[in-house]
Amino acid sequence: MTLKNYLILMSFSALLCWGAFFYVLLSIDPYLTNWIGLLLFYITLFFALSGSFAVLGFLTRFVVLKKDLVFHSVKIAFRQSFLFAFLVIAIFWLQSQNLLTWLNLFFLAGGLILLEFFWLNYNRSKIKNI
Repeated sequence: MTLKNYLILMSFSALLCWGAFFYVLLSIDPYLTNWIGLLLFYITLFFALSGSFAVLGFLTRFVVLKKDLVFHSVKIAFRQSFLFAFLVIAIFWLQSQNLLTWLNLFFLAGGLILLEFFWLNYNRSKIKNI
């Protein structure tokens, strides 16, 4: 797949996910729905955010870090978009359960940062062993 096709497909998918999210947002009453409605809300928002962040993250990396290979920039932007979308969804869920505090936010962000450092270290050690 070429870079142009990837960007077109990812942008179209993100727009489609945003459309699904707004459909869920406008058609489901959060006070009357069951867990399926809330799950649809969080899933559609997660995919919409991760698709948008993947495209924006790649474009930012492509413009700022021109020395990286395109494949590595796509892979890193995609992984980080999932982590950042998970962070946003987790914050929304914690807020809905009245559990969002600075300490919980610190632990959540710290855990995701540690996961990213682990992933970077794992990839470096895998490259060195080859």
